[in-house]
Amino acid sequence: MSLWHGGDYNPEQWDPAVWKEDVELMRRAGVNLVTVGVFSWSSLEPAPGEYDFGWLDQVLDLLHDGGISVDLATPTASPPPWFSRLHPEALPVTADGVRLTHGSRDTYCVCAPGYRTAARGIARELAGRYHDHPALAMWHVHNEYGTTCYCDLAAVRFREWLRTRYGSLDRLNEAWTTAFWSQGYADWTDIEPPRKTQYLVNPTQYLDYRRFWSDELLAAFLEQKAELRAVSELPVTTNFVFGGWVPVNHAQWAAEVDVVAIDHYPDQAGSGAEEQTAFGADLARGWSGGKPWLLMEQAAGGLNDGRRWHTKEPGRMARNSLSHIARGSRGALFFQWRASRGGAEMYHSAMVPHAGPDSRRFTEIVDLGSVLPRLAEVAESNVVADVAILWDVECWWAMQGTHLPSSSLDYLAAVRSAHRHFWHAGETVDFAAPDADLSSYRLVVVPSLYLISDAAAACLAAYVEAGGQLVVGYFSGIVDTELRVRLGGYPGALTELLGVRVEEFHPLPDDGSVALSSGGHGRLWSEHLHAVSAEVVDRYAGGVLDGEPAITRHDVGAGTAWYVSTELDDNTAARLLGLSRSSLETVRRRTGETTWTFLINHGEQEVIAPVEGVELVTGARVDGELAVPAGGYAVVRSA
Repeated sequence: MSLWHGGDYNPEQWDPAVWKEDVELMRRAGVNLVTVGVFSWSSLEPAPGEYDFGWLDQVLDLLHDGGISVDLATPTASPPPWFSRLHPEALPVTADGVRLTHGSRDTYCVCAPGYRTAARGIARELAGRYHDHPALAMWHVHNEYGTTCYCDLAAVRFREWLRTRYGSLDRLNEAWTTAFWSQGYADWTDIEPPRKTQYLVNPTQYLDYRRFWSDELLAAFLEQKAELRAVSELPVTTNFVFGGWVPVNHAQWAAEVDVVAIDHYPDQAGSGAEEQTAFGADLARGWSGGKPWLLMEQAAGGLNDGRRWHTKEPGRMARNSLSHIARGSRGALFFQWRASRGGAEMYHSAMVPHAGPDSRRFTEIVDLGSVLPRLAEVAESNVVADVAILWDVECWWAMQGTHLPSSSLDYLAAVRSAHRHFWHAGETVDFAAPDADLSSYRLVVVPSLYLISDAAAACLAAYVEAGGQLVVGYFSGIVDTELRVRLGGYPGALTELLGVRVEEFHPLPDDGSVALSSGGHGRLWSEHLHAVSAEVVDRYAGGVLDGEPAITRHDVGAGTAWYVSTELDDNTAARLLGLSRSSLETVRRRTGETTWTFLINHGEQEVIAPVEGVELVTGARVDGELAVPAGGYAVVRSA
């Protein structure tokens, strides 16, 4: 078993004379897997039904002769110009009602029959030609599913989806609370996508459109997968991308891919990039059900904060890659192999930069390629975690589409905040669904779970009663799955479990804070909280809530449920969770009696780690303690 190393390879951008050099450099760098064809539709099918596979034949043969495997992609994320000319109805329409023009990627509507037919067609041609090519190791469908459209074709499909979900207009009107603002529907044809409107959109309509779009994109993926599966048993995947604009329920999709694969690009340049790296990797492992997954894309040389690129300093690329591998990835791949000379992303970093192989970046790629084979034995092991943080994408969508009591309420930020506390303590956590079996965890953290089903609430109660420790954050349990407020006081579905009742919300200014009697403070949010049967652990100090409960605990069965009604400062949160800060990222993987400990030092000082065994990178014996230098890393096997 090996760890994959490589990235997106786009030979169609280069003269054939460059291809041989590419293979030689890949061998030098220890590359063993490249993704080919992601954006090559116009090169493969320059006119409708006219195919040019000669160049791809040459490339795959060259790669195979060089000992490099191929993840062959269907190019359906970027239809060619002729397709948009012949199928203008397939160009996407924004929520504002503007039909976009061709000239970028993702210029398609997945609800357009012409697009679906063309996508199946090119997938079928690729499958038929290359299913038995010796270089082929995996199929890669599409790229970063996520394009949303609000056109009339999408409206028709949305109504069909709603009919299946609700069965009748009476049931839909109840779920959408259409009695508010005279929105009651008497005819299915009156229902539209949640396009831009005069004021606030119906929140359940918005949430259902996200649900529908995820299902519709999945249906399109499955159509292409079926074309590939008809002639090949090799694994089929697609690269998940994470972001507020992405209408994909990755946890649901994970059951339909053979390998969970992600693209990960942090949007912070400082230490936040490392926090986000761990966050993305842990999410991927959660989607894959704890099984190995694959980092399909990352940036080799830069971090983009939305305004500018920040060049990764020496060693950072390797540390980021190893963080993903520590947390379950079957390798470290990049976008892309060779930096483009032109085009929209010509300044996107690459394994071979514009400066060529005589560069620091390529040298570091070669170094990483030499390290990964020494770590190959970890490939099928399991990541060890006894803490879970709940994650629910529908809760995120719900909070994006609802007019909330504070515009600063942010589900993703709350979840990242909880994850960050454990990362800074060198503790590994899993992400779990609200209705998952949580019995294996000693602690479960629930950040701002605004939307919660009755089934999920029952699961949390059962977890606590059986002896679990549950920490629930503010603004949780408020609405059901149809975004109807649970009456009788917040946190709604969790009031009995937590032994509290919230009477009123007290949002704080963005720059405001509230003192706590323990000496800590909260920010962003506070609540008028009654401890009905819970014990008060901390109180608000000063202001309108002076002396009122801020943090409570409630013993239920053999376990305890805690409630935190504000966003705690880092020190107070760490004390509550029993954490201490460390610059050493520590992750353990295990198979049977063997444990591998990944130690990644993101700090500026050497750290001594208590560990014993064999360090895999150097082969050195470790007897009880290992000094990990600033910016360094180690992987120790203990048996």
